[in-house]
Amino acid sequence: MLSLILCGPAFMIGELGSIKNVIGLQPNNLINKFAEIWYQVFLWALFSSIFVHTIAAAIAFCRLQNHKIGRFIPIGILVMGVVSPLTGGVITSAVIAGVYRSSGFTMAPLYCLVYGVGQTILVLFISFTRILATL
Repeated sequence: MLSLILCGPAFMIGELGSIKNVIGLQPNNLINKFAEIWYQVFLWALFSSIFVHTIAAAIAFCRLQNHKIGRFIPIGILVMGVVSPLTGGVITSAVIAGVYRSSGFTMAPLYCLVYGVGQTILVLFISFTRILATL
């Protein structure tokens, strides 16, 4: 019932496309269904978060490899790189998709990239500003 409301009567899971199609960014394929917009924005948020956290974990590993307890910090960084978009990224991607769907706008795949990477940049900005306030 919920899929009929959000995506229309002929919605199939296979219509979301593969990860290869999302990364391909075909600009002529406009997206207008809730599930498709949510899926693409979420995947870009997930991939960009994993990319940024992998770089951070590599830096932390290089700097903390001789520390007795600190050598395990990169594991936490990698876990948060996946958990953060799986919790907050799902919700914010759904909000973005809901706004686009309810307003009747279509979204180009490039905008999905901008919204997904923008979520990661916003999380990084908030993380850096909150840490400095505690020092």
